[in-house]
Amino acid sequence: MNKRINKLPAIKKQLGLTMISWIIIIVFLLFQAVIAMNVVPVYLTDSSVKSIMEELPADPKAREATVKELKLLVTKRLRINNVTTVKSDDIKVKKGRGENIVTIDYEPRGKLIGNLEYIVHFQHEARVPSR
Repeated sequence: MNKRINKLPAIKKQLGLTMISWIIIIVFLLFQAVIAMNVVPVYLTDSSVKSIMEELPADPKAREATVKELKLLVTKRLRINNVTTVKSDDIKVKKGRGENIVTIDYEPRGKLIGNLEYIVHFQHEARVPSR
């Protein structure tokens, strides 16, 4: 008895990714990097705004200030920290019982790629005890 053994050529399985898969991954990562490069500075700026608002209640000048002076004080501190996205109209000061309520409500906008834009909304509030 003659046994014939069929030896089929070994089928190679693909190892790794194809060129198209690599291109798709690289394009996706580049898009994420562009978004990060444009949006991260917005959050860093907001961190400065947040720290200004957190320090405001402990400031003796803020406690003695009138509503108009308090708005001017916040505007000056923003300018010192090079915060240009917050305009004077974005700062609201309301007089309450024994305290002034300072609110900053703003929306930085910017361009990503081509006609894609981003809009981010931030709102911070500080309660400053008044004299």
